[in-house]
Amino acid sequence: MSNLSTAMSPPAAFPFPSQFTTVKGHKIHYVEEGQGDPILFLHGNPTSSYLWRNVLPRVAKETRRRGIALDLLGFGKSEKPDHVAYTLRLHSEIIEGFINKGLGLRNLILVADDWGGPLAAYYALHHPDNVRGMALMETFLWPMTWEEDFSPEFRLPFKLMRSPLGFVMIQVMNMMIKKLIPQHCPISPEALRHYIDAFPTISSRRAMRAFPKLLPVDGQPGESFEFFQEIQQALPRLTCPMVWIKATPGIVPSDEFPPSLKRLEDLKRRLPHLVIKNFGPGHHFLAEENPEKLSRLLVEWVRESGLARAA
Repeated sequence: MSNLSTAMSPPAAFPFPSQFTTVKGHKIHYVEEGQGDPILFLHGNPTSSYLWRNVLPRVAKETRRRGIALDLLGFGKSEKPDHVAYTLRLHSEIIEGFINKGLGLRNLILVADDWGGPLAAYYALHHPDNVRGMALMETFLWPMTWEEDFSPEFRLPFKLMRSPLGFVMIQVMNMMIKKLIPQHCPISPEALRHYIDAFPTISSRRAMRAFPKLLPVDGQPGESFEFFQEIQQALPRLTCPMVWIKATPGIVPSDEFPPSLKRLEDLKRRLPHLVIKNFGPGHHFLAEENPEKLSRLLVEWVRESGLARAA
């Protein structure tokens, strides 16, 4: 099933009661634990709040904050409408509504993986008074090119996923979950089954398929390119404490594809207060690969930034 051993797979249990709130007319699922000012965990593609099951409890407990993880629209246990266009604007509006109206969250720390990164940054740039810190991993805040951001290993698969063949690859064969996740992290059959069961039908995988097509590559699609250009132009306004947790080799960016590393170097130049913490050996799904280490690094950074609640 996997190129990586599952002998050390993290626990698969998801010991949280499901909660729901309505945002823009859609039912959004979330879980939470702890008390105090919130830490909101944002997932990417093709995961869900389940990604954070072994990270959220420890981080909430050791920072004395309220840990919350939601499922983006179309993912996990959130509603999966078949009639909407899953755009970046829609996802950002869902997150904004969840934070500001659904739960009324204030004094946020945002922890974001993969697509959660640009969505977190977009919220922070538009609501700087409500964000106290931001932790990013395996993500991107910039428009891309095929040559600078995609190694040959990933270039063709992503081009195919953006083509009409993507319907077969992602919605019919469910390759994003059945192949991508086990290929890049140790995961037990039980945990993988949780991700598979979240998308039981071809139509339920529409949001999963949308994200590869929304990647802003060589200026296309135009709406995504504009979304990321807006982030790039506003980056100097991100003055809150920030950390980037960098795995080795990682995938976004990757030590195995040096051109992609220039993106992170440029981000560090533009945001001198950005702290880069070394995760050690890892690929893409860091919360699945080593949740204990990720939790420790997050707690360490929250404390160093003075964002932990006093005992």
